[in-house]
Amino acid sequence: MLTLINANTMTPPIAPIGLDYIAGTAKKAGIEVDIVDLCLSENPDAALKNYFVSHNPELVGISFRNVDDCFWPSAQWFVPSLAEVVSKVKKLTDAPIVLGGVGFSIFGKRIVEYAGADFGIIGDGEQAIVLLYKQLQQAKRFENVDGLIWRKGDVVCSNRPYWPRQFSLPTERDAIDNKTYFKLGGQGGIETKRGCNRHCIYCADPLAKGAALRLRKPAEVADEVENLLTQGIDVLHLCDGEFNIPGHHAYRVCEEFIKRGFGQKLRWYTYMSIVPFDAKLAAAMKEAGCVGIDFTTDSASPVMLKTYGQRYLPKDIATAVRLCKENGITVMLDLLLGGPGETPETVAETIRFVKEIGPDCAGAPLGMRIYPGTKVAAMVYAEGDLETNPNIKRKYEGAVDFFKPTFYISALLGDRPARLIKDLIGGDRRFFEPMEESAAEKTDHNYNANMELTEAISTGARGAYWDILRSMKLRT
Repeated sequence: MLTLINANTMTPPIAPIGLDYIAGTAKKAGIEVDIVDLCLSENPDAALKNYFVSHNPELVGISFRNVDDCFWPSAQWFVPSLAEVVSKVKKLTDAPIVLGGVGFSIFGKRIVEYAGADFGIIGDGEQAIVLLYKQLQQAKRFENVDGLIWRKGDVVCSNRPYWPRQFSLPTERDAIDNKTYFKLGGQGGIETKRGCNRHCIYCADPLAKGAALRLRKPAEVADEVENLLTQGIDVLHLCDGEFNIPGHHAYRVCEEFIKRGFGQKLRWYTYMSIVPFDAKLAAAMKEAGCVGIDFTTDSASPVMLKTYGQRYLPKDIATAVRLCKENGITVMLDLLLGGPGETPETVAETIRFVKEIGPDCAGAPLGMRIYPGTKVAAMVYAEGDLETNPNIKRKYEGAVDFFKPTFYISALLGDRPARLIKDLIGGDRRFFEPMEESAAEKTDHNYNANMELTEAISTGARGAYWDILRSMKLRT
């Protein structure tokens, strides 16, 4: 038996679609699968104890989706909580423990060492966990399992990441309690592809999911949507890093959705790059049921866009907003303020431009989470001594360690950068403002432990969290 544990207890609760996919793959391989979902348990400790009293699995998999909340100044780190779960499971079973998930894949070896797990899987977990399960039953040649982190005596070994070129996922979506997640979390989720071939200086997606695009067949994606619709889940978020990378695949997915009439029975949201996006794709998305797009925008300053590695210009941002408005699609622009070289002038340029083009809302968080292996990490090292670098912000003690929530905020913005940004926004309610470190009132759009958001969902709100929060602001 394979036991899968969802250790992500963030609220509002996000359905662990990775566990759904892994469970479906394992079942097709003839493996009996159980899921212990700590997120939906009122007493996680009791749930673990009650389960292992009567079950003796051969392998325990623990999903770890988020390393931290990626927001400054909250900077909440979730790895210690994972280590606590691993410790508790070890006391309840002798079965080996394997860790996996998007967040895990960024720091795989360090998390295995920190949490004391037996194994980890970097990259796609569906096939890798099946191969690990079979090796545990047979020759235990762990070096033959791509993506596996494993222990050889006192040495922690790391195999090459597992990113299979032939990308297909189970479509049944029947392993987790999707109905309850929809009730408490307000949306379902699917993937249309994995991997990212872009070159944004800050993003860890290529590290966690691979730098090559791996596309699912549109018909397979639609089959999965059909199964979720039969469960009563009619509001979805497409969990791709950027739905329109590549644009031709996004259009083909929309064509399949239109063919099946999803536009009349489904509302969906997605993340997208500013480019490629044209009138043809916008119209197809609307007809296919898309109601909201969150664009990775970063900045409207040409200087900062170049620094961030973006291949579009402010005029492209304006075009994206216009196309959404023309097609009745709610649009959010997600900014990323405070990166290398950011000045009061570039921030003012961005905020002024966003006000002029008029999206429905705009996120204006301050601070860039620094991940090892990214270009911004290399830039920080090139700036000199980490301990005295005025651009580095953190809340933990000791040496600077990118394993823990560490942020880049340009010192050129002065001593109170959040105040500077709020003054430039000038009370424009379309913006989610950054929080000042001393502020008592929440002004940003950090979804973690957002009780107002959770309450809105409990009373019937459905959709992407930024859109729910936007609607809440309009009512106040």
